[in-house]
Amino acid sequence: MIYCVVPRELTESEPDLYDRLVAHYADNSGVTVIVDRRLGRDRRRGRDSDLPREQRQVRDRRRARAAGTFPSTDVPTP
Repeated sequence: MIYCVVPRELTESEPDLYDRLVAHYADNSGVTVIVDRRLGRDRRRGRDSDLPREQRQVRDRRRARAAGTFPSTDVPTP
């Protein structure tokens, strides 16, 4: 499913935009046109949605290397 999200501000300035997009994607059943109607604060963390969020920390999730030394893998020449 693909969602074509139309910002609320665009529907205020272009009232027929939603109807035009629905008509454009009418033959494609995998696309749904929706209007974003959210207003106000970002309720997930109790702060304004206009404020930037903290940057996500990306950590290395690979296993740490084994401690110690390893024997040589060189093959002696005859």
